[in-house]
Amino acid sequence: MVAYGAEQRVRVAAVRARWLRQTFVHWPFRPQAVQALLPPELAVDVYEGAAWVGLTPFVMAAVRPVGLPAKVPALPSFAETNLRTYVRRADGRDGIWFLSIDVASPVMLAARAVGAPYHLGSLRVTGEGDGDTVSYAGKRVGGRVSYRLRVRPGEPLRPTERDVWLTSRWRAYTRRLGRIWETPVEHEPWPLADAAVDGLEQTLTRAAGLPAPLGEPVVHFSPGVTHVRLGASRPASA
Repeated sequence: MVAYGAEQRVRVAAVRARWLRQTFVHWPFRPQAVQALLPPELAVDVYEGAAWVGLTPFVMAAVRPVGLPAKVPALPSFAETNLRTYVRRADGRDGIWFLSIDVASPVMLAARAVGAPYHLGSLRVTGEGDGDTVSYAGKRVGGRVSYRLRVRPGEPLRPTERDVWLTSRWRAYTRRLGRIWETPVEHEPWPLADAAVDGLEQTLTRAAGLPAPLGEPVVHFSPGVTHVRLGASRPASA
């Protein structure tokens, strides 16, 4: 069972941030199709017999690397969109594996040093009306990979086991120079709401090498979490 609250405390944070206006769009896939995109050290995690891939656009705000003098302001807010799946190591420790990360801030490309698959692009997140809808759009540099998503957040929900499984992970894995790297994360539990998709066009899954999904997506919206602490990436223990 995946924990809804953080499994660990990040005692020494490398980065602090806020993750705001996040939508989770999850599709089920055949586990073999997703496993084919993973390094051999990681096994795809499954729920109800399916592997799940999530498109998760959001706003990164108040990003502040630790060690920055207090008088230096945080980075300006920017949009980010992840395409992710869920994995386990041989010891059973679960986490996120990013199939791609599209971002509007060139600063974040530094994380390529540990294998994070960042791509620079033009991204935006906009609200419409009185917050009744949220729209996301992005186009990767080069123009061949893009997405548009418009959602209508619904009522807050009490998360089910599946809701928690799809949205709550406390470490991310990357691969660089033949090694798996682990980045721990800590934040308060996601405040989740149902959401309806008013429109979705995307080429991210195809660009990642995925086939057609097994069914319709499961969609959640969150206004966000405001106390995010990311630990330093480090080689995962054998």
